[in-house]
Amino acid sequence: MQYPQFFDTIEKIVLYDDLSQFLGVNDGILDFSYADIVKSAGHSCATVAGAYLMALEGLKALYGAELPQRGYIKVELAKEPTVENTGAVGCVLSNITGATTDYGFGGIPTGKYNRRGTLFYGVAMDADVCFTRLDTNEKVYVSYTPQKVVNPMAILKSAIMPDAKEEDIKSFPHRFQEMVKTVFENKDAVISVKKGS
Repeated sequence: MQYPQFFDTIEKIVLYDDLSQFLGVNDGILDFSYADIVKSAGHSCATVAGAYLMALEGLKALYGAELPQRGYIKVELAKEPTVENTGAVGCVLSNITGATTDYGFGGIPTGKYNRRGTLFYGVAMDADVCFTRLDTNEKVYVSYTPQKVVNPMAILKSAIMPDAKEEDIKSFPHRFQEMVKTVFENKDAVISVKKGS
């Protein structure tokens, strides 16, 4: 798959998934690149970038030097899936953490490896997302504010409005991905993480 070169500069998210090891896929170590998430989302935008960064920084804060345990992380989102692009954020976070509502893997006959009932929308909190370790109940709250550094709607409007200039339409794909690149380059400005109880 062809993609902008800056994708390769973005830190990967590495987790351990015991289901993967149990089923003989590998040793359980899984790594997700931003390009992997773009493939599953079908596009790269400020929302997908933000979801990736919230997972990257949130899991770092939650697990420290340990590998995050995929399938044992509860994910809660403040907004309902149909509000703005929260559903797209939830899909990205589900791909990375393994958390699902009622549609995920239900586990083997013993009940182990169940992924259902670990992803929730519309949860009251002063953050965009909360990640909870199911083994320790430790939590981190993560918020994403891309408007601190970019204005995705302004770039989009420059290419779709009836009076859009031809040069703006032609340059839109490059300008749009440069905007995504700016989000990643300023992750400390757009992502905030707070540990909770």
